Amino acid sequence: MKILIVEDEELAAERLAQLVKEIEPGAEIHGPIDTVTATIAHLKSNPVYDLILLDIQLADGKSFSIFEEIKIETPVIFTTAYDEYALQAFEINSIDYLLKPVSREKLKTSLDKLWKLKQYFGTGNPNNQLYEMLRSLKVPEKSTYKERFLISKGDAMIPVRVSETACFYAEDKEVFLLTHDNKRYIIPHSIEELSTKLDPKLFFRVNRQFIISSDSIRKVHNYFNFKLKVEINVELKLEIIVSRSKTAAFKAWMNSEPE
Repeated sequence: MKILIVEDEELAAERLAQLVKEIEPGAEIHGPIDTVTATIAHLKSNPVYDLILLDIQLADGKSFSIFEEIKIETPVIFTTAYDEYALQAFEINSIDYLLKPVSREKLKTSLDKLWKLKQYFGTGNPNNQLYEMLRSLKVPEKSTYKERFLISKGDAMIPVRVSETACFYAEDKEVFLLTHDNKRYIIPHSIEELSTKLDPKLFFRVNRQFIISSDSIRKVHNYFNFKLKVEINVELKLEIIVSRSKTAAFKAWMNSEPE
């Protein structure tokens, strides 16, 4: 059994490798790989695995973007510290979704599930058949992302559509929504919460302070220490800097084709 570990935390990767050796002593373990970019490059030249153990939050972005770049026919078991990505994970060809710290019992259950599926499809190249089966079980796409915010202002409630939003940012312990026509509202969500509520095709979290809309970007500059500086089409005194760990994912997001 040939297994690839994609994980950006060294201790978590070592733990996964140790658990796999205990459960499947004959397994051939590869990795760990710690970034989206490196994983894409590796899988393009080494596509044949029986299983990928895949962390969701990697050093340069979420691993879901890997599936936007290449077709992966290998079954996947997601490992993550966050439970909010479960639905998104199962829309891909995943066998299971394990929360960290991954226990031996849960990983064994997931591997047993994989073996049963492979036995069901018989010999030959069961990965392709398994991939197609998993694809057929995908739930029909339905947007689970926010489409509007209802914002309190004095005695009134103002609806603001997400499509009207240029960016979200944190300042002075508050989080603000800034519209394309320069209206600013305080909203009762953290940047972390917003990053899971917004459509990642339309919004990108460039750092801990900012989430920006693709429609608001006017220009992107190279910045020192391999970072990027973003100009948007609204009035804003704060600088928007893409952190070094996210520059590759940001460029990929900017270059992505609309569906």
